[in-house]
Amino acid sequence: MSEALDQKLTTLKLARMRQVYPSWIEQAAHSELGYGEFLEQLVTEELLTRQENQLRRKMKAAGFPYAATIEQFDFTLRPELKRAVLLRFFDSSFVTGACSLVLIGPSGLGKTHLAVALGTKMVQLGYSVRFLLAQQLANAVVSATSRSEITRLIDPLIRCDLLILDEFGYLTVEPQVGPVLYEIIAACYEKGATILTSNKSLATWGELVSDTALMMAILDRLLHHGEVFYLRGSSYRLRGKELVTLTTTKSEDLSSREKP
Repeated sequence: MSEALDQKLTTLKLARMRQVYPSWIEQAAHSELGYGEFLEQLVTEELLTRQENQLRRKMKAAGFPYAATIEQFDFTLRPELKRAVLLRFFDSSFVTGACSLVLIGPSGLGKTHLAVALGTKMVQLGYSVRFLLAQQLANAVVSATSRSEITRLIDPLIRCDLLILDEFGYLTVEPQVGPVLYEIIAACYEKGATILTSNKSLATWGELVSDTALMMAILDRLLHHGEVFYLRGSSYRLRGKELVTLTTTKSEDLSSREKP
């Protein structure tokens, strides 16, 4: 490749085309590719690389705690969940319809896994996603010293196509968090999709923000175009492990200490 062509590809920011051009020149000569086919192959290489880079950027921006797919979820452990039913959410209509999904159940049942899997699918479909622990949001709100800080905090959350708030309810939040949560949910209502996971039933959510009326307003918007799924069972993290209770009498304890 000539220095002039290399410089032009660099100026046009065609990095992948610049990288593969020499090899495609050789392949074109060997396979007797026409000019049109040769150009198409170069452009295709550049386009695919840009799409891959964009996907990586969106995945990084999403902030997922780990990788997860719906294929990795073991539905045999959660018979209350139907794969066919949940797959309805793994479609662009979940975002375009500004839908909501609430997953409730004890720790270790796969709520976060499903949320991440759905979020990942939306990223693959080209949508912007933000994943955030509810407690992280609460801590940031409490730490904010001005309205401008609150605005900077919530703007990315209300502008994304899908917002995922994970583990809502594991800790009771400060009173000032409730209004900000309402602001976020109200801003997303009928404009973007939302997923919430929680270990607390809906009936107790008002206690978490110390304002039942405010929480009713939040739930009203969440459930208008949303569905709630309750997960039941034992934690998958404890599968195959026996829970053993150790009991030691005082005499046994003393005798063990007396042994040399």
